[in-house]
Amino acid sequence: MPSAAAPTGIRFEHLDAPVLGIGPRRPRLSWHVPEAEPGFRQRAYEVELTRGGVSGRYTVDSVDQVLVPWPGDPLRARERVGVRVRVRDDEWTAWSERAVVEAGLGPDDWTALLVSPRTVGGLGEPAPVLRGVLTVPGEVAAARLYATAHGVYVPELNGTRAGDHVLAPGWTSYPHRLRFQTHDVTDLVRPGENVLEVMLGNGWYRGRLGFRGGQALYGDRLALLAQLEVTTVDGAVHVLATDEAWSARASGVLADDLYDGQRSDLRQADRPSGPVDVLELNLVHLVAPDGPPVRVTEVVPAMEITTSPSGATIVDFGQNLVGRVRLHACDPAAEVTVRHAEVLEHGELGVRPLRTAKATDTYLTDGDGVLEPDLTFHGFRYAEVTGVPRLRAEDVEAVVIGTDLRRTGWFECSNPLLNRFHDNVVWSARGNFLDVPTDCPQRDERLGWTGDVQVFGPAAAFLFDSAGFLTSWLADLAAEQHEDGSVPFVVPDVLRRPGPAAAAWGDAATLLPWVLHERSADVAVLRRQLPSMRAWVDRAAHLAGKDRVWAGGFQFGDWLDPAAPPDEPFAAKADPDVVATAHLARSAQVVADAAALLGDDAVSRQYADLAMQVREAFVREFVTAGGRVLSDAATVYALALCWDLLPTAEQLDRAGERLADIVRAAGFRTATGFVGTPLIMDALTRARRLDVAYRLLLQTGCPSWLYPVTMGATTVWERWDSMLPDGTINPGEMTSFNHYALGAVADWLHRTVAGLAPARPGYRELVVAPRPRPELTGAAARHHTPYGEAAVSWQRAGGRLTLRVVVPVGATATVHVPGRDQPVLIEHGTHDWDVPDPCPAGAALPAEPTVRDVLDHEPTWTRVVEAATTLGLVRDEQEAAARLARQLDLPAEALLDALARFASPGELRRRLDFLFPHQ
Repeated sequence: MPSAAAPTGIRFEHLDAPVLGIGPRRPRLSWHVPEAEPGFRQRAYEVELTRGGVSGRYTVDSVDQVLVPWPGDPLRARERVGVRVRVRDDEWTAWSERAVVEAGLGPDDWTALLVSPRTVGGLGEPAPVLRGVLTVPGEVAAARLYATAHGVYVPELNGTRAGDHVLAPGWTSYPHRLRFQTHDVTDLVRPGENVLEVMLGNGWYRGRLGFRGGQALYGDRLALLAQLEVTTVDGAVHVLATDEAWSARASGVLADDLYDGQRSDLRQADRPSGPVDVLELNLVHLVAPDGPPVRVTEVVPAMEITTSPSGATIVDFGQNLVGRVRLHACDPAAEVTVRHAEVLEHGELGVRPLRTAKATDTYLTDGDGVLEPDLTFHGFRYAEVTGVPRLRAEDVEAVVIGTDLRRTGWFECSNPLLNRFHDNVVWSARGNFLDVPTDCPQRDERLGWTGDVQVFGPAAAFLFDSAGFLTSWLADLAAEQHEDGSVPFVVPDVLRRPGPAAAAWGDAATLLPWVLHERSADVAVLRRQLPSMRAWVDRAAHLAGKDRVWAGGFQFGDWLDPAAPPDEPFAAKADPDVVATAHLARSAQVVADAAALLGDDAVSRQYADLAMQVREAFVREFVTAGGRVLSDAATVYALALCWDLLPTAEQLDRAGERLADIVRAAGFRTATGFVGTPLIMDALTRARRLDVAYRLLLQTGCPSWLYPVTMGATTVWERWDSMLPDGTINPGEMTSFNHYALGAVADWLHRTVAGLAPARPGYRELVVAPRPRPELTGAAARHHTPYGEAAVSWQRAGGRLTLRVVVPVGATATVHVPGRDQPVLIEHGTHDWDVPDPCPAGAALPAEPTVRDVLDHEPTWTRVVEAATTLGLVRDEQEAAARLARQLDLPAEALLDALARFASPGELRRRLDFLFPHQ
């Protein structure tokens, strides 16, 4: 009778225990079993709920352990429940440690009123501080502060900061959903008088938003809703709630804005108080958090302080990040200024990419102290500091902020540049997952662009426990969706365009919920989002018309194709009608699959039929019998191959061959934008051109994934060439150095290079299929799945390949051992293989090579490029490959005339005599 350890890691919905202020009254439960003997299988589980000192137990015969139903009566507002779990095969395990969940308030539980300063805190005026007083007559047993705001709020209770949330309540679709927080303030409340003061900042509610200069888009009055509930040891509850009795005064924060920064007067001054007004608020719009809050997640010390050519003091933190600068100022001037930028250009702060964002914090001081803003954030690696003489590196640090997502995924391999690239992907996600999934954290934008997170969703779901974070954002998407089904380009929608409908961007409504279900096993997100998913597909189908080809109208297309001009990022090689119609086919099929999973067969058939019609239209309109796709761009082939848009085996084979040739003709440099980049590596893998995929992956020339790494990048760039090879900033008006979209390839690294992927939702079944190549001697990935940690690692050495696979309890895995024909089904535990190395070592050129063979044989191709560039025939590898694009099927000798063009090929032939020894 195999035994197992006690369950651990109890979660409520997508939140780690303990959970304070949960919204659902019947929160689903999850846990994992850290270890078990071989053969153990959970057959039942038992949940113990302890409520008010009384315990009840609920036994369920089930193998499930992820998002199982709440077994008892619903939670009541404020109720605190202890939860323990045990499971059994033949015998019960020990009980888990007790996890605690506490319910938040419902609409009927608020006595507080929304209050706004009457005489202070207006638009363009100093940030206001609202004040209330509560007298507590006895010893405190427990205290909770429930709070939200129009604007962002910073609470202090008896002079001490309450909670560790930053920029609360965050950014949601305020007219539909206003998030509130629950803070445990038991340790801050004392018998007698207690003073609650809350500073309000403009934040997203009233600050600048968007690149059109908008301000106060949600309203021009800051306001606070706060309810402090103190329970004394005698059981009595004492409440301080915002109402007309509160007062307000101006703070020393003279100005605050997320884009422009914060100006603070730290000199002591008495500021008079004034009254507050009560504003209307529909309490039904209040929602509890679905994911973790924004917090300080790390503090990075200064790496170096230098003097710029102009004489400015520049602090380098060694990492592009999101947050603010903390200065320990010694003997400062009357005014201290901190400016921020992601890069240097000509030795000075490169501020042009910020556009109109000032990204500047200033302080009026009268002595030593710690200088740090509360009501803003910046994206930066470098800071220019004035007003602090003799600044030392130990006096400065960068305070990193972001949504406090638990890290769940890791990757490493034998290539240091690729490891740094993966680190860059992680840092870009950390920086841009700041309450909403934004495009960039530094310029006058920082918006929740739907297309960016749609393409990055799979990578995000592996790297971080992002299900609750993205579930909340999807609720905003559904709330902001137009009546005709159109999905805004950004969520929350501050652009407010009539009838927005763009493929890939609007498809966030369908593809992101599906990814969350695949990775977290959450069926509820599909159930909640299905009306939104259907509405979007119906809108796209309407635009496509009866012929089912979505043509015409505005499209972002394959945004930021590297061939597009700097100021025309939508001018991609991929035809936008091909891109749009492919997305309609994909999203229609996803809706069909989601409806089937939810048991709605009629809806499933409706959208499956639509998907089939669109696929047929795609082939009829865009595909030749020989597998060529209209516009002949890498992205259109990637879409067709990955989304099953080609009906015949011949078309599939020919399309795969053509895609590989396009990559070759680009000199193994990227030729895709936001749409094609997440798919091209899977397309090449499906086309059995893993060799070409690895060449593309490991390319360091511009444009490529690794080119920014060679330029010192520590985050993923918005453009493939945000910084040009000469160290100057791309001339385009839109240039960010922290943008995760092009890092979406990380998901392929996890699934294909390392070989760790889900085969069933939530990783209940894994598929382990590493695809080693000679270019790497090893790779590894591990992921905290809902069942526990899964891991894969492989190493090549001495003619052998070793493979290790770790499967968590409750999951199984199908392992495709490299070099073996038959897959192996394994259960939980650690499993090892030692097999002959399947990677060919130094394959030789064919006896009579074609031009294509030369490009595929990297040592030979390298020598060809060196010879051609040395002779001045071409500028670089990319130009050399482009000249050979129409010669690939010809004998290798054809490359001589193609590269030499009108010059004599004699000298080139001489330098390549190893290739043409007898000619």
